[in-house]
Amino acid sequence: MVSDPKHVNKTVKKRRTLHFLLILLILLFLYVLYTAYVIWSYGQQTGPAQAEAAIVLGAAVTEGKPSPVLKGRIDHALMLYDAGSVEKLIFTGGSGSEGEISEAEAAQKYAISNGVNSEDILIETTSTITEENLYNAKIIAEQAGISSFLIVSDPLHMRRAMLMAEDLEMRAYPSPAVNSAYKSWKTKLPFLLREMFFYIGYQAVSPFR
Repeated sequence: MVSDPKHVNKTVKKRRTLHFLLILLILLFLYVLYTAYVIWSYGQQTGPAQAEAAIVLGAAVTEGKPSPVLKGRIDHALMLYDAGSVEKLIFTGGSGSEGEISEAEAAQKYAISNGVNSEDILIETTSTITEENLYNAKIIAEQAGISSFLIVSDPLHMRRAMLMAEDLEMRAYPSPAVNSAYKSWKTKLPFLLREMFFYIGYQAVSPFR
């Protein structure tokens, strides 16, 4: 029995397409795993111990006070300040809703209540996302003559934040919060998945900026 050449060609093409899709899925899976590894491992790193200022990336405010996530970041910045690792603190973040205190203002009040000199604090109160946090912080820092920074956030947030700082040409180094509110796998895993999504998205659109 002679095979139909057209049928054979279709079968071969179908197999090649399936093989291509399988390889593509494997590569995509490996890329996702690699991204997760990069984000996780980077969060365990710290840069130089000193800079002129610490930039604290914003997080939610609850009833006018820093949420546990924001408090963990502020406490880390206070530790840097008390140790003499930075001379200034820059708090970032706007209001979640109209009439609510901004994240930066809540952080400022908390820091002052814990002994930080008000003259050593700079704030920006309009940003809503990480990139705006850093961009606005850079502007007010330049106005104050500050050019080197320790970026303070949760460990799993650090890689994306530092990538943005690099793109903004900031002389910045990572300083992940040692007492992050994200302690258990139940809280870390959703945060990691979220960061993977935003990190991949940021990289995808970066060439078009």
